[in-house]
Amino acid sequence: MLVNAKAKALLKKGIIPIICVGESLEQREMDLTMEYVAYQVKAALSGIDAGELRRCIIAYEPIWAIGTGKTATAEQAQEVCEGIRAVIRKIYGARPARAVSILYGGSMNAKNAAELLAQPDIDGGLIGGASLKPADFAAIVAAANQDAE
Repeated sequence: MLVNAKAKALLKKGIIPIICVGESLEQREMDLTMEYVAYQVKAALSGIDAGELRRCIIAYEPIWAIGTGKTATAEQAQEVCEGIRAVIRKIYGARPARAVSILYGGSMNAKNAAELLAQPDIDGGLIGGASLKPADFAAIVAAANQDAE
């Protein structure tokens, strides 16, 4: 798989790969989200050991949310990110599963960032268009730091 080969090449060069996984709207509507995302995670991480996993980031990026302005609800995003962590736990064990960063990347913005980032299995955001608007980006950063105060 191309994603797996690219992740391994990046790790070999000391670069942190951000491995994006996600489902189409049709797959979501057919209730195939977790099956499809689990397959993507397993394929992307094939042959990557636990030490290398620590240097990887996984991003849940629902295809149906890219550039559409649509976003998963916090509950939907949490469910998938929790599922990603469960797949990693089955492959690597509990400690590596807790240590890996899982981001949400489906149109996170100033309005939804706090609710998304409050979820236990969403460790951060992969920010697209909102990063081009300084006030919006500042609001996302503030939401990410809500526990730091």
